Parts: sequence; structure tokens; C-alpha cells
Amino acid sequence: ALVLFLCSASVTAGSNEDKAARHAEKVKAAITKLGTGPAARVEVKLRDKTKLKGYVTEISDEYFVVANDKTSIATAVAYPQVKQVKGNNLSTGAKIAIGIGVVALLVLFAIAVSDKRAGP
Repeated sequence: ALVLFLCSASVTAGSNEDKAARHAEKVKAAITKLGTGPAARVEVKLRDKTKLKGYVTEISDEYFVVANDKTSIATAVAYPQVKQVKGNNLSTGAKIAIGIGVVALLVLFAIAVSDKRAGP
């Protein structure tokens, strides 16, 4: 199954500290559910407008770490810094289903090619 998370917060007057704390908890829960490793893909927008894209390598109570695929630079991100996070993680079942689909497609292609060769 494909797991998708989207958390975003709007800053308004009032109890901003409470809202920020609740938002940080939502981000933490989403990151924790996503997990770590190369399959734990995320796109993170920070409050300072910085954007990070890569995968989660570490999760702690105060922060999580995002590793950039291209540069291999790891960035620690405190949960309250996050404005928005999008992530997905393919479960083993989804990976197997995708693999079976690719194999079936290749078999169908091979059959089609052999039928053309065996033609009149």
C-alpha cells in the first residue's frame, strides 16, 4: 500500500504556541509512521522557506534527519521548524505487487515478439 502524509499549518493570531506544539506532534507522528531508510521518501518545507527532499535516516523525540539523494548531505530537522511535510513509503506488499506486474508485462511482451516472428 502506498502511504501518503501531508501536514501543514497556518499561523494565525491566538494560541500560536499551542497550535505550533500540536503541529509539531502531527509532524512527529507522520514521520514516525513513515519510518526510516531509502524507501521513506519525504519532501519537507521549513518555516524559513527552505526545502529538503530525500529520505529519512533517523528519527528522535526532538528531530528527524533527511538525507539528500544527490549530495548525500544529511540535515537534522527539529519538528517545530517544519511547515509542511509530504512523504511516502512503499510497503513490502506494494513492492511485490509492482514486481509481479513488471514480470507479467515482460512475459506479455516476449509472447507478442515471438508471435510476430512465428508469423506467415
